[in-house]
Amino acid sequence: MTEALLARLGAVVGAPHVLADAAAMAPFLEDWRGRFTGRARAVVLPADTAQVAAVVQACAAERVPIVPQGGRTGLVLGSVPDASGSAIVLSLRRLNRIRQVDAANGSMTVEAGCILADAQAAAQQAGMLFPLSLASEGSCTIGGNLSSNAGGTAVLRYGNMRELCLGLEVVTAQGQVWDGLRGLRKDNTGYALRDLFIGAEGTLGVITAAVLKLHPQPKAARSALVALHTPQDALDLLSLLQARCGATLTGYELMSAFCLDLVASQFPALPRPFAAPPPYTALVELSSEESDAHAAGLLEGALGAALDAGVACDAVVASSLGQSRGLWQLREHIPLAQAAAGKNIKHDISLPVSAIPEFIARTGAALAAAHPGCQVVCFGHLGDGNLHYNVAPPPGVAHAAFLAQEPGVNRIVYDGVAAFGGSISAEHGIGALKRGELVRYKSAVELDMMRAIKAALDPLGIMNPGKIL
Repeated sequence: MTEALLARLGAVVGAPHVLADAAAMAPFLEDWRGRFTGRARAVVLPADTAQVAAVVQACAAERVPIVPQGGRTGLVLGSVPDASGSAIVLSLRRLNRIRQVDAANGSMTVEAGCILADAQAAAQQAGMLFPLSLASEGSCTIGGNLSSNAGGTAVLRYGNMRELCLGLEVVTAQGQVWDGLRGLRKDNTGYALRDLFIGAEGTLGVITAAVLKLHPQPKAARSALVALHTPQDALDLLSLLQARCGATLTGYELMSAFCLDLVASQFPALPRPFAAPPPYTALVELSSEESDAHAAGLLEGALGAALDAGVACDAVVASSLGQSRGLWQLREHIPLAQAAAGKNIKHDISLPVSAIPEFIARTGAALAAAHPGCQVVCFGHLGDGNLHYNVAPPPGVAHAAFLAQEPGVNRIVYDGVAAFGGSISAEHGIGALKRGELVRYKSAVELDMMRAIKAALDPLGIMNPGKIL
């Protein structure tokens, strides 16, 4: 990259917003988990869509790679540059405006750098709900949420980010602006271009704004932690709740006893609803658009039926907002407890919901046979088929030594996922971390179609190179 190009970029976004000093760039180059630090020629921070387009045009003319970046909370090395130092990082954090809230249309238009929590707050201020909820919502951005098709804890009721997006504004790899900011729920006029860019991890273009779908604000929410003997009980409880509660069931999270033990050891101040953690627990949330009494009645009736049928063996129902938050903190602190305890081998997988009990049994047995004493940290969004199936070393085994076994552990887990028709990435994406695995588990036909789309939309190959494909 020439100094002339840096000067041109400075003229577009303002010289203070082109960072070329190593210390200034450092925060933009490190992976969130601290596993990898890339290199870049510069970090560029445009302020609006026109500036993004001008930056992309300048880079395309020089064939300089571009790595779009949001809140840097991704988990698969999708938003950090590689080690070559040839790319610029295009940070969208200055594009953080909420352009419009249209409560009558049930939509809001926000820019890609808008923090998720700010979008939630804007919707709430208008008496509406934007239901995407993630542990990183205080720092992740809407553009990153869209580029990774984020999921979170409410997918069971509201869907992934793809289902929560009505339209996009995108800067193409040639620096043109596609204005697809249409707040329509029906638009049958050709290819669904919006869906190409959602989940593409910045490899096809740069999302600069989006029209998001809003929902009515629930009048009440009730949570409970339910003790279970087996994953099959968890599946049976889910079926019972869906039959009795319908769309009011907004959250259903599975946690193994090892998960709760891990949280208790690292965060002793958090509540311990059961004297001894049962083999599995399900965290249940109902949201009612009628009243608190309606939500409470549905939940208590359903849990009573589950206890009578022997599906559940105990339950703790939150009687206040504070108690409900305490129960959810147990779930939200599992990743933090893992990080505090040491390194482990992580898997973000999805399966047909009906296959989860057998997958857990088969894969756990296979891991125990190949790696005796290893500890499985199994938790996740059972209601939508997404498990975070992480594997920690046996007690007394050095974490670094166990991490050296990652290829073999991955093979057992991912082959198990493939055997049940699942996916090796439910919500984290592929990035650079899982690119090799994608080749193993995607069919040649799928990969050829993906490569054809990439070649058509980004013929110079400058958009987030080395990610996904």
